[in-house]
Amino acid sequence: MEDAELKKVLETLLFITDAPLPVSRLAQLCEIKNTERLNTALAELKAAYDAEGRALQLMQVAGGWQLATRPEYGLWVRKLFHNKMTVRLTQAALETLCIIAYKQPLTRAEVEAIRGVEVIGPLETLTQRKLVTVVGRRESIGRPILYGTTSEFLRQFGLNSLDDMPKLESFNIENVAAAAQSTAVEMIEQEAVPEGAPGTELEERPVPPAGESDGEPAAEALAAELPAGETGEKSL
Repeated sequence: MEDAELKKVLETLLFITDAPLPVSRLAQLCEIKNTERLNTALAELKAAYDAEGRALQLMQVAGGWQLATRPEYGLWVRKLFHNKMTVRLTQAALETLCIIAYKQPLTRAEVEAIRGVEVIGPLETLTQRKLVTVVGRRESIGRPILYGTTSEFLRQFGLNSLDDMPKLESFNIENVAAAAQSTAVEMIEQEAVPEGAPGTELEERPVPPAGESDGEPAAEALAAELPAGETGEKSL
């Protein structure tokens, strides 16, 4: 397969998928053993999209590649799928997710010790949304369940790996409630939606309420600082 044809095949696969495709999977589909050639083709395809200023972009997210709309065109996508954008995360769920993302793996008791309140409800919500999952058990009395984030969490927040999250040292926890509200609104305004198969349902990112929270300031700061993903309104 010539390089020009390979790029067309890659473009087709990334357009139709509703989940990031790792290079290993692309190599299998394209029947190419040289992954270096695939990486070069993907990089060149991404550069072409960027140079031409297309409405779509190639993103490296959750350990794979995916085609997505650009954040500046999120408004039009929201207009198209407005009737499906109903799912939100509560402030409590968002704070719980932030704590798990930065401190994982954690038991429920450890998350509750940080937040200062119980997290049974938020954990159930995050598990249903496939943002958090059971990753093992603590080798202690009772062997409590450990929780961690999923690849879906990475995809929804536009992260290729957990190493891409902002460092804790960069957090500013002053006026964190207002910061969380502002960041959540910005997340909605700047989102982009992946180009997937027809019928993909989209959901809206959460807008946490302004004001006091029942969580610890550190948890609110984490909620305010989590990066806005560019992979779509499908996320939260």
